[in-house]
Amino acid sequence: MTGPDAAATPHGEPADDAAGTLTLDSGLRGVLGAAPATALAKAFGMTTVGDLLSHYPRRYARRGELTTLAELPLDEAVTVLAEVLSVSVQDYGRPQPGKKAVHRTKVVISDGRGMLTLTFFNQPWLIKTLRPGMRAMFSGKVTVFNKTRQLAHPAYEIVPGSDDPLDATISPAEAIEARLWADRPIPIYAATAAVTSWTIAKQIAKVVDQLGPIDDPIPERLRRERGLLDHRDALVRIHRPISDEEWNEARDTLRFTEAFVLQCVLVQQHTEHRARRTRARLPVPGGFLERFDAALPFSLTVDQELTGAEIQRDLGLTAPMNRLVQGEVGSGKTVVALRAMLAVADSGGQSALLAPTEVLAGQHLRSMARILGPDLTAELMPTLLTGQLPVAERRKALLRTVSGQARIVIGTHALLSDTVGFFDLGLVVIDEQHRFGVDQREALRLKAELPPHVLVLTATPIPRTIAMTVFGDLDVSTIAMLPAGRPGIETFVVPLDEKPAWVLRVWQRMAEELALGRQCFVVCPAIAPKKLEQGEEIDFDATPMTTVEELLADLRRHPLLAAARIEPLHGAMTADEKEHTMRAFAAGDIQVLVATTVIEVGVDVPNASAMVVMDAHRFGVSQLHQLRGRVGRGGVPGLCLLVTAAPIGSPARERIEAVAKTLDGFELAQVDLEQRQEGDVLGRFQSGGQSSLRLLRVATDGDIISAARTAARELIGGDPEIRTIPALRAAVRRRLDDSERASLSKG
Repeated sequence: MTGPDAAATPHGEPADDAAGTLTLDSGLRGVLGAAPATALAKAFGMTTVGDLLSHYPRRYARRGELTTLAELPLDEAVTVLAEVLSVSVQDYGRPQPGKKAVHRTKVVISDGRGMLTLTFFNQPWLIKTLRPGMRAMFSGKVTVFNKTRQLAHPAYEIVPGSDDPLDATISPAEAIEARLWADRPIPIYAATAAVTSWTIAKQIAKVVDQLGPIDDPIPERLRRERGLLDHRDALVRIHRPISDEEWNEARDTLRFTEAFVLQCVLVQQHTEHRARRTRARLPVPGGFLERFDAALPFSLTVDQELTGAEIQRDLGLTAPMNRLVQGEVGSGKTVVALRAMLAVADSGGQSALLAPTEVLAGQHLRSMARILGPDLTAELMPTLLTGQLPVAERRKALLRTVSGQARIVIGTHALLSDTVGFFDLGLVVIDEQHRFGVDQREALRLKAELPPHVLVLTATPIPRTIAMTVFGDLDVSTIAMLPAGRPGIETFVVPLDEKPAWVLRVWQRMAEELALGRQCFVVCPAIAPKKLEQGEEIDFDATPMTTVEELLADLRRHPLLAAARIEPLHGAMTADEKEHTMRAFAAGDIQVLVATTVIEVGVDVPNASAMVVMDAHRFGVSQLHQLRGRVGRGGVPGLCLLVTAAPIGSPARERIEAVAKTLDGFELAQVDLEQRQEGDVLGRFQSGGQSSLRLLRVATDGDIISAARTAARELIGGDPEIRTIPALRAAVRRRLDDSERASLSKG
């Protein structure tokens, strides 16, 4: 294989005077040529040398090592290192008159434990190219043909010298060099069908051979303290290591560098945001906030008071607030946000609350009107603005908003419309922020004359490392304490794989709750066969999926539930239908709601005591915790039954068991982070602005992220523009392209 081993020196130092001219910002087209550069741009979005060199190996193989074949995933592009066992050529079918015969070349490869078949058509010369005993790298998609796993038409690269006999006349020094070469790790890269791992290796080798000096983005003192390699050495070693120790050292350096650059970006954004100027929003004696607090029928928890104090301090500054409030399910985030809105109203300003769904927006309006009481509601005039409002209602809402009569405006994406204007928008509250893109949030912020204060709410507890990695430019408050008097929730797994008859007991148990005058939720992963709730990304597999439409019909026929009014709720219903259903359920006119995840957040019906989650294995840990939080919110204890066919010991079953064992959302968030793919977890919090992490792993690199954040704060505090370290300033620029930087600065 020529790619990683084409260096003139072990670590790829320039081989002649013409080398050493490339920088990290050099374009790939001028280095590799138009066709290879276009292929890399199409496959991976790479345009510069820095982009290519930051495509780090996903693992390393050795020339003497054979790759495990038995566990290769089906229908995925893979790269394997294996030994050729046999090669045969057969005529494939009878040739048609006037046409040549079709040849099928069958190559069997092995890792010493399992075998894999390679199939090539009309390439009979391969019998001379791929010979038994050779080792080669093969890249392609694993499929099944005639019940046999195979790679059809894979790309391949023969490992040089893998079938050559050792020359008995070589010198001892040459033998040592040959052994070192044989033991050198082979980088394996994430690849595509069009761009193979060894193609990437060859292109990286070409770049490394011409790479000039690179200034280090890590301050020299910090690099010495942490025992890091210089940046150029780390880049070369991770792509062209002589030993495992070399690529491990390189990976450690580049991992910290990634953390440090990212934290510098976030700390710099936070600093720039705090440098803006807006209007302080202070409550006044005898004003809305003071009257609200005096009439509040319950005491705030300690966490609510502390978070409220942090928000009031931020609102009292001329720098715009940019704060994230994460709170346990049912911890009272809405009350905290409402108190901030009242402080803004005291200053004559308006607040806009952006909710992800019409159901949640309507729920917010009703709950706020209830807790404010008739007098404050009349004065503040909280107003609902959604896309499904009748024309007359919409006109009225728009007039209240633009005139300033509505001090609190609650809405969905309709708030972002160009037709919506505010008189004095002082506070933007984003509920369940991960449901919104940064452009949507920015559209709302731009409706204010001065930069508004921003309060972001999430009911999904966030592990500390994610908070530092994704929300490093926000101040974070946490409400973990639940209000006193909550009766709690009991959660049980209903394992249909072992106890299929237990599903009968599920409906008996629900009937018992209804007999006590209580109400129940039943959650399904889909609306109808092959029809998911909007925004859901559940995979369809061979296992039948429980749907709202089918289960609704079954429950209405169930003899134990014949007297109950059972209705559906899902995203395919009109806004009026959803609103009517929710009002009827809140009033107790509907006993059982068969719903999708539209009830995941914000739905507050104190009399709802039980929830049944069908196909619980199709939901994530945090989502199950969110759903469960819809019950046990009143004076009666909550019951949650997680119905699943996932077998014992499976990852899905372990997730469900974890939810059943604890009500601590922060503990479950950590479980979620450890069990799920990191990208999936980050995806729930990210909104499209930040690039994916490369070497950094939030599940395991908390200490690195924390140390990098401390160092970044120290540096940015004395040098906000990073003028003293040009290489770091360039790395920050490369870390986010123009659109990403704009997205991140929007919050």
